[in-house]
Amino acid sequence: MAKLAFLGLGVMGYPMAGHLVAKGHEVCVYNRTTAKAEKWVAQHGGSFATTPAKAAKGCEIVFACVGNDADLRSVTLGADGAFAAMQSGSIFVDHTTASANIARELYAAAVGFDFIDAPVSGGELGAQNGVLTVMCGGDTAPYDRAEPVIAAFAKSCKLMGDSGAGQLTKMVNQICIAGLMQGLSEGLNFADKAGLDVERVVEVISKGAAGSWQMENRYKTMIADEFDLGFAVDWMRKDLAICLEEANGNGASLPGTAQIDQYYKDVQNMGGNRWDTSSLIRRLRKLDS
Repeated sequence: MAKLAFLGLGVMGYPMAGHLVAKGHEVCVYNRTTAKAEKWVAQHGGSFATTPAKAAKGCEIVFACVGNDADLRSVTLGADGAFAAMQSGSIFVDHTTASANIARELYAAAVGFDFIDAPVSGGELGAQNGVLTVMCGGDTAPYDRAEPVIAAFAKSCKLMGDSGAGQLTKMVNQICIAGLMQGLSEGLNFADKAGLDVERVVEVISKGAAGSWQMENRYKTMIADEFDLGFAVDWMRKDLAICLEEANGNGASLPGTAQIDQYYKDVQNMGGNRWDTSSLIRRLRKLDS
């Protein structure tokens, strides 16, 4: 079993780190709010450190799952950052959904150890159940060493290419989810306005080409106008901003994504910052009222 560190105990990181302990690994955690780290240790065992560097000292693999590029720099760089304490031959695995640029920057800064960008998909429920999908960028040898450990909280993990490829793949994921969620919202809202039994409609179409994870897992709460689960609108807008910035640089056209990003802005203006992403249907209901 390995000696590990996990930096960031948010809705994703907290259960992910717990799965590592459950697999028998020795885990030291760090969180910006120490009380959360203390709570995690009380629940799972292991230990906590007061700085990322202290958490990373002597570890074979250091995991991180924080909010954005700036948060990632804060836990990696500087005297108290994890990079200052990474031992020779160790691996830093970043599960943050961030830009491809920060992934490449930190890959270049990782001298004497390896860096893998490894954003995840599957949401809070996937993290809790240990069935996340992980998309990685970096070098083959460290990936091959890290993958069996990542398997503690993942049902699927794949190396997508060089540094940054994991983040680019996650952008594709978010672009597709945004479109699916808008389409599902419009379909369910249309079915309701047409006087159909929405439950029966979903029962039929979910077995055909329209079926998706979003339909299967979100249609009931969307019908009930409940949006207090899953991935928050604020975080989706953060991710879509990364997608749009990357597309601006590589020349990809994202007209639908740009439009749906503005729809999510409308949801924020309705007070829905922390509603989950399926709340796009609430925007339609407001427009139709």
